[in-house]
Amino acid sequence: MRYNRSKGTPQQRNLDRTENLIQKGAVYMKININGKGIKVGDQLHQRIEEKLGKFNRFFGDDTIANVKVRPEKDQKCIEVTLKIQKHYYRAETIADDVFTALDLAVEVLEGQIRKHKTKIEKQIHDYAYMKEYLKTQPTPPAEAVEEPKIIKRKTFDIIPMDPDEAVLQMEMLGHSFLLYLDMDTEKVCVVYKRKDGNYGIIEPQY
Repeated sequence: MRYNRSKGTPQQRNLDRTENLIQKGAVYMKININGKGIKVGDQLHQRIEEKLGKFNRFFGDDTIANVKVRPEKDQKCIEVTLKIQKHYYRAETIADDVFTALDLAVEVLEGQIRKHKTKIEKQIHDYAYMKEYLKTQPTPPAEAVEEPKIIKRKTFDIIPMDPDEAVLQMEMLGHSFLLYLDMDTEKVCVVYKRKDGNYGIIEPQY
C-alpha cells in the first residue's frame, strides 16, 4: 500500500516503513487517507494498512483505497471507498471509537465484494448454459419489427454530488448511466459507462 503524502503531515512519519513494505512485496494497494477534524496518528495508519491489506489477495496493484476519518457528534466515522479495476465498493460506518468503525467498514466491504463475486460467477455460469441451450434450438421465423416507442416515464430526486460520487452510485445501482446535479457547477449532468470501460460525462452548455 502506498500513501499519498505531503510534507509536514502525520503520514510522513510512516513513509520509510511503508516503502520498505512495498519493496518486500508485502503491500500493493494505494491508500489515500484524509482526516477531517481528527488527527490520524501512526497507530491508526498501521491499523488501516493491516485491515485493508487483507484485500491484496483478491486484487492487484491497480487497486485504490480512499479513507476519510471524521468525528460524528460524540462518535467517530470512517468512510472507505475501494476502486478495483472498473468497480467501486464503499462503506461508511460510525462507532464509539475509530478502530471499531474501521472494523465495521471492512466487514461491509467484504460483504459487498463477496456478493459481487457471486453475481459475476452466476452470470458466467448462466451465459455458458444459455449458449449451449441455444445451439440445440431451431431458428425461429423472422417477425415484423415494431418501431420502438416510449412506454415508461420515471421521475426521481436529483442529488447534488461530485463526478466521483456519481460514478460510485451508478456502479452500486448497476446502471449504465446516472443523472445527477454537479455540486460545483450546479448543472444537471449525466455520467455514463463507455464501451472501453471508462466513464464519460455529458454536461449541458447554457
